[in-house]
Amino acid sequence: MATASSENKQSLARWLVVAVPYFWLLLFFAVPFFIIVKISLSATAIAMPPYTPVFEGFGAIGDFLSQLNFDNYLFLTEDALYVNAYFSSVRIAFVSTLMLLLIGYPMALAMARAPSTIRPTLVMLVILPFWTSFLIRVYSWIGILKPEGLLTVFLQWLGLMAPDQQVHIFRTETAVFIGMVYSYLPFMVLPLYSALEKLDNTLLEAATDLGCPPWKAFWKITFPLSMPGVIAGSMICFIPITGEFVIPDLLGGAETLMIGKTLWTEFFGNRDWPIASAVAVLLLLVLVVPIAIFQNQQQKA
Repeated sequence: MATASSENKQSLARWLVVAVPYFWLLLFFAVPFFIIVKISLSATAIAMPPYTPVFEGFGAIGDFLSQLNFDNYLFLTEDALYVNAYFSSVRIAFVSTLMLLLIGYPMALAMARAPSTIRPTLVMLVILPFWTSFLIRVYSWIGILKPEGLLTVFLQWLGLMAPDQQVHIFRTETAVFIGMVYSYLPFMVLPLYSALEKLDNTLLEAATDLGCPPWKAFWKITFPLSMPGVIAGSMICFIPITGEFVIPDLLGGAETLMIGKTLWTEFFGNRDWPIASAVAVLLLLVLVVPIAIFQNQQQKA
């Protein structure tokens, strides 16, 4: 009897360990997502809240189906503003992720090949920006990139610009890319460093002994073995950049069109909650593919 009771307690403990994260996802993801989907199927109204409630008081499947309204989703496909916002967001996220990879990979490789005594210090320097508020760090780039900002003053001091010239980067897409790369660089470097640090250096030594040039050893050995870090870092950066709002709003201009900014405008500017909810649902569906790729890669790792 004592053994059976002990096994029951262990089984209950294992069930609780599994149930807690699922309950967390249900409470803070599934329920809010269902609410957003519900709002996206409703119609706009001048009321509080500003939409007509749906899925309330129906008692049969026919009543349920009669309340399904996909006009908001059809409107998104017909309006060029939202279509362009989605494509622009994916394009900016892709280019930003590529830039992050080109900058972050050499950094991570240098960290992985540095003496083991200074690697913790290098990792600390990479995560050091996290000690400061994200909003403050983005705001600081306004003072750097604006026409009369520090970048203009520095270039004039070096003599690369005339005293009456200014750098016109602020409120452009270039400023958005600078903000994206600066803000998300640690998210790219850390997964790459984790993958490169585990690399067996004897493989490179063997390739050198067999006459393989360093550049060829990199493409044949180092880069393929670091692909889990490349995929993880790219997905960790691409997914949030696609829905980024703060950086395009503070550093981008009116021509910088991203879906996060459009979503904020619909919610708080136009107070069109049904359209904004439909935008949010479609954004999640757009990101399902990279999220699935990331999850699959994490399981393989």
